[in-house]
Amino acid sequence: MSEKIIWWAGKLPELKQLNLLNESGMPLHVGIEFTEIGPDFLTARMPVDHRTQQPFGRLHGGASVVLAETVGSVAASRVVDPQLSVAVGLEINANHVRPAFSGHVYGTATPLNLGRTTQIWSIRIEDEAGKLICISRFTAAVIPRERGVKN
Repeated sequence: MSEKIIWWAGKLPELKQLNLLNESGMPLHVGIEFTEIGPDFLTARMPVDHRTQQPFGRLHGGASVVLAETVGSVAASRVVDPQLSVAVGLEINANHVRPAFSGHVYGTATPLNLGRTTQIWSIRIEDEAGKLICISRFTAAVIPRERGVKN
């Protein structure tokens, strides 16, 4: 990771503010919490428990995608001028590499491309030992604020 600050106006968003986004909707249901932010990355964690496991006790692949899209979407939304634009999900894919059965998994989003109308993010999901669980690529469309925010 580089030391270049990618966040809007060159200022790191506050974790406390980002975690307020998780007080409703899907992130609340699966227990996602933002844990770290750096000059060019954002990390969130999610528990591997009854909410995120499939019937055989493994982390559900869909839960991994929820974590990836959550951290990717929030990161994408923090590199655009919030008065003019919003970033919305356009495409996501995921490769599930190994299972996780308990503890937490951590998703870290880093930008691959920050264009004027699209952004591409890589999200690595690792277990508490740092082993790769899932690798995801998330594409966001950057659209005018009036088209992307419900009034």
